[in-house]
Amino acid sequence: MLSEEYWLLPEGIEEILPAEAKPLERLRRDILDLFERWGYDLVIPPFVEFMESLLTGAGHDLDLQTFKIIDQISGRLMGVRADMTPQVARIDARNSRGDTPTRFCYSGTVLHTQSDCLHGSRSPWQIGAELYGSAGCGGDAEIIRLALEMFSVAGIPKVYLDLGHVGIYRGLAKQAGLHEAQEAGLFGILQRKATPELRQFVAEQRIDSVVAAMLIALTELNGGSETIVQARKIFTAADAGVRQALDDLEATAECVRQAYPHTPIHFDLAELRGYHYQTGVVFAVFVSGYGREVARGGRYDEIGKVFGRARPATGFSADLKVMARLSERSGIAPERIYAPLAQGDTGLSAEIRQLRQQGRVVIEGLTDNACEATDLACSLRLVKATTETGWELVSVT
Repeated sequence: MLSEEYWLLPEGIEEILPAEAKPLERLRRDILDLFERWGYDLVIPPFVEFMESLLTGAGHDLDLQTFKIIDQISGRLMGVRADMTPQVARIDARNSRGDTPTRFCYSGTVLHTQSDCLHGSRSPWQIGAELYGSAGCGGDAEIIRLALEMFSVAGIPKVYLDLGHVGIYRGLAKQAGLHEAQEAGLFGILQRKATPELRQFVAEQRIDSVVAAMLIALTELNGGSETIVQARKIFTAADAGVRQALDDLEATAECVRQAYPHTPIHFDLAELRGYHYQTGVVFAVFVSGYGREVARGGRYDEIGKVFGRARPATGFSADLKVMARLSERSGIAPERIYAPLAQGDTGLSAEIRQLRQQGRVVIEGLTDNACEATDLACSLRLVKATTETGWELVSVT
């Protein structure tokens, strides 16, 4: 008899049983079909790569999240993918030609050394889309609209959008004359939205009072469309790059608002998720009753630079498992039909084949035991028709 420990899975690693696997697979197909209708071509990156590729661009933030292994053939260090975005950037750099925008989508399991939330999975099923070669607000707006449409297809109606722009913080930090270590410290304070700590920081660093006031204001600049109006008044002394970032953010939000007028949009100018590789608009999609973002994305124009093509890029990703659990789509399973043991009956075999071609679920008996239909949760069964030839469906009693 096997010890119980043989049945245990590592913490945060789960198997997906039929009741959850079936709707999850249907959702995956529906979302990928949606992406295809928008012109996004499916790519399937490898599960493992050399570390130099995986920890490039966006991958640098993923070092601690990446499982490392030694390739027994080359002796080089490899990693199990923790995020598919750097992989798609490599695919774009190696396979795209010219400056024509390229659209890719993907779906697959990623593996994390640590869960990013309490009792969360370490093997999310990542699904997402990337747009390369579009530098304008149109590209940002398309990606956000596609993300919102994904939630609609998934049957998750009550969502709201959180928007920010890392260019605002980058511009103010540059205007303040901060070096790398100082900027990292300021970043941490803003993520905590610790205003008293921020005031102390700008005083200790002797930052110009005008710039200091703009940095401190970041923690309070969050809310609805009035946030942009307030920011324009506060950032009158900011560099041109900061004002341009505000323009881009407002233009992107307006494009999204026109397409999805009933989706609430929240602005947070101190939101810096993905700051170390994001370069422009950042966004997250939240679902009512769920305490964290379900999808996230934004612009990362430098991600392909190390691969030789620093093309403009924007995209998003989500955990398909989480989306399936939040979905309000009907989970009604199709009727299961039980077919008796054929024993060379060509007519029965033809009937079974025809039903399956119609999309019906038919389970063939392996014995002549009539109780199999009930045991296999079939609601219908095939029985010999009253006529000399043919079969008919009757309810299982």
